Amino acid sequence: MAEPARAEAQAAIVESFLDGLWMERGLAGNTLTAYRSDLLAFARWLDESGAPALLDVGRAEVMRYLAARVAGGASRRSSARLLSALRRFYRFQLRQGMIEHDPTARVEAPRSGRPLPTSLTEAEVDRLLEAPDTDSFLGLRDRAMLELLYATGLRVSELVGLRLDQVNRRQGVVRVTGKGGRERLVPLGETALAALEQYLADGRAAVTRAAGASSVFVTQRGQGMTRQAFWYRVRDHARTAGIHQPLSPHTLRHSFATHLLNHGADLRAVQLLLGHSDLSTTQIYTHVAQARLQALHAAHHPRG
Repeated sequence: MAEPARAEAQAAIVESFLDGLWMERGLAGNTLTAYRSDLLAFARWLDESGAPALLDVGRAEVMRYLAARVAGGASRRSSARLLSALRRFYRFQLRQGMIEHDPTARVEAPRSGRPLPTSLTEAEVDRLLEAPDTDSFLGLRDRAMLELLYATGLRVSELVGLRLDQVNRRQGVVRVTGKGGRERLVPLGETALAALEQYLADGRAAVTRAAGASSVFVTQRGQGMTRQAFWYRVRDHARTAGIHQPLSPHTLRHSFATHLLNHGADLRAVQLLLGHSDLSTTQIYTHVAQARLQALHAAHHPRG
């Protein structure tokens, strides 16, 4: 809990900045109100987290706060507005000689343009993976497909096109040829491998009597799956799981990347698993996780 004297002092600093901003630029009252709200919220967070006061913070505190806001569901627009308020505040303090360094100087605003992908929470993923009824062929197949999708981060097209000769069950990996003909090996993990083994033994074997059938995932007639047919099944299971947000064919792929990063995985390792040739492509999947990584770097790197 913040000490009243410190809270009052920080509020006074904010009001002094707003007075100066009004005199310098004649900003509208709504803008000043938004800045006041953002800056006081930041000051409260500093107090509650035991961080330095407003005029003593470094880049690490700014990054941690942005990460906390994003983790709490703040939009890119809201985060960009917040960073704009912080920039103006600290540039003003720098001009006034109140601080020696601007803690926002090397903090990037959220990028606009391509919308950030939607991912599920870990609890939602658990419900989705449990939704298929594994007493049926379709349930066994769908559970295996969902488990593989979440365990590997494969593109849906890579999943439905998976052949038996691409799966090494003994080593627990799949060999995938992605965009541009780039090949990668992706580990399955114990849970996904167990679901795959059960499907192959108790589901697929009963419907694929043709000796030449090579697709891992097949229909009840023993034919290869299509991307569209699989996605209809996913939407049905999402309803069963009580997930009402709109899903895309890449939702589990986004969730795979985000959850790995949230648990401390290296960004370049995730890039390799996803089959991206450019790290910047991987970064669009990280939203919350990326903010967390930047905060960790700023907080712990000796030259952060």
